Amino acid sequence: MRAEAWLFTGVALFFAATGGVYAAYAHDPAGVAALMVSLLMAGLVAAFLWRQAGKGGPRPEDDAEAEVAAAAGRRFSFPARSFAPVTAAAGTGLMGLGTVIGLWLVLIGFGLLVPGVYGFVFAGSDYASED
Repeated sequence: MRAEAWLFTGVALFFAATGGVYAAYAHDPAGVAALMVSLLMAGLVAAFLWRQAGKGGPRPEDDAEAEVAAAAGRRFSFPARSFAPVTAAAGTGLMGLGTVIGLWLVLIGFGLLVPGVYGFVFAGSDYASED
């Protein structure tokens, strides 16, 4: 995961530098906010990847000398079917529309988003990887 972590760290540093220069020379708060949000999102992914790289140890993909067979076997297990992505997407969309239309739609969207996120987080816990 170190290669991916370095990639997103570089992206985060790019947005930090770009945002700093943009903030110094442009008087546009929306542009500065967009660049800072991009910095935070890339930084969040980079932090997750660095944490996973330290926690999981090196993968065969990280070793330049590794054979293809070293990466064989099942590492992750995903459920065959899940309504969590559709539910979470519908809830997020309704919450976004609700900010324009009204609070009642935000509440319905939140009611759909919660089980969708719950499904993402806890639905795969019954599927343990077999080593």
